[in-house]
Amino acid sequence: MGARTDGTDASAALRNRLPGLSISTSRTPAGRGAAQEPVSPTARLVKDVYIVVSFGFGAPLDLPVFRDGIQNQLARYRRFRSIQVMSKEGTLQWVVGTEVNVDSHIIFPTLDPAAVAADPDKAVEDYVASLSTLPMDHTRPAWEFHLLDIPTSEATFTAAARVHHSFGDGVSLITLFIAATRSAADPTRLPAMLPPPKRKGAIYALQRRPSPTAGFLAFLVWVCSYLVLAWHTVVDVWSFVATIVFIRDPPTLFMHASNSETRRTRFVHRSLSLDDIKFLKNVMNCTVNDVLVGVTSAALSQYYFRNSGDTRTSKLCVRSILIVNLRPTDSLQAGAFIFNRMFKHVSIGFSNVSGPTEQVVFCGHPVKFIAPSVYGPPQALFVHYQSYGSAMKVILAVDEAVFPDYIQLLDDFSESLRLIKGAASSLSTTSIKND
Repeated sequence: MGARTDGTDASAALRNRLPGLSISTSRTPAGRGAAQEPVSPTARLVKDVYIVVSFGFGAPLDLPVFRDGIQNQLARYRRFRSIQVMSKEGTLQWVVGTEVNVDSHIIFPTLDPAAVAADPDKAVEDYVASLSTLPMDHTRPAWEFHLLDIPTSEATFTAAARVHHSFGDGVSLITLFIAATRSAADPTRLPAMLPPPKRKGAIYALQRRPSPTAGFLAFLVWVCSYLVLAWHTVVDVWSFVATIVFIRDPPTLFMHASNSETRRTRFVHRSLSLDDIKFLKNVMNCTVNDVLVGVTSAALSQYYFRNSGDTRTSKLCVRSILIVNLRPTDSLQAGAFIFNRMFKHVSIGFSNVSGPTEQVVFCGHPVKFIAPSVYGPPQALFVHYQSYGSAMKVILAVDEAVFPDYIQLLDDFSESLRLIKGAASSLSTTSIKND
């Protein structure tokens, strides 16, 4: 690992640059010599949505090494060398093959020294939150790295990457990030990943038709299982259609006020024990995602009842939208209406992405944590989970006007996991399978 290189000309130029977004960059003109292709319907749907990923690093910043890593590992990818332009026909087009000046995509902001000295964690948090209010320069490829060379309680320095959502979803961008990393234990190989989740138990087993000798009762149970499945399918389809057309969640303290304007989004995160989550998965014979949904439900319940004073649950409806990665794009123009209506009619966004199971090195620096999030959707609260090593990060993107006590909300996630684990620990240990 290289030493600090503050004295080099390149480092000084980058460090002295303010986080302005009007920096010019050389690029291939949108005419001759530049390949063009239509912007997909999916990319057009997220025109106002941006992904923000905070990376904590465990070694001092070596700026030339980090810059070279961005140049060689990310800037060479096709989409990271593309910009969106409006064609003569009035349609959005990708201009592919843009010449990228990496120095224009690496921003080294100057923070208030007094704020940094008083609370470095809060200073970094405040700056990352400010990204949600700053426009992005779309005359160059819409991605950038903001380097905050400030030691915090979790990292030696922090890099906040901001990428327009049209470049990819959370899964594809994290996959790209992982492809650009190497195992800290063995730099010659890619990092190890979690195996695909498997649902176990009788409820997930294939219901085979009983043999003729099994009797009429067994045959009746088999038929009824499919009738129940058909009924739940009809109910789910009806709920989906009704949500698109007219059903929306009633007003709760999780939602924007009807007359609220776009406000700053704050990104906060907390590390949970992945071992505790796996313990609950094994006790309950479910998946990690099932456990995370349960922890989220418990945390939001604690927050709601503490802040509202309401004790009634029968009429409380708080629904979440979980974005599923569907690669085929056929007929998505019909899907734009569905997408927008669903987003506007539910209260919370939810996402869960798996990361490496071991420590990795990115651009020559060991990674301490990964915290992806998003701003731009209409929800006042978006919950992300990101696994890395032995930890599971819960990341909240909150409208700070709706959640002024966002730290308390973050505490509720830690407390909910503790309470659920305590209840599960009282179960018989014979029902626990380690894997």
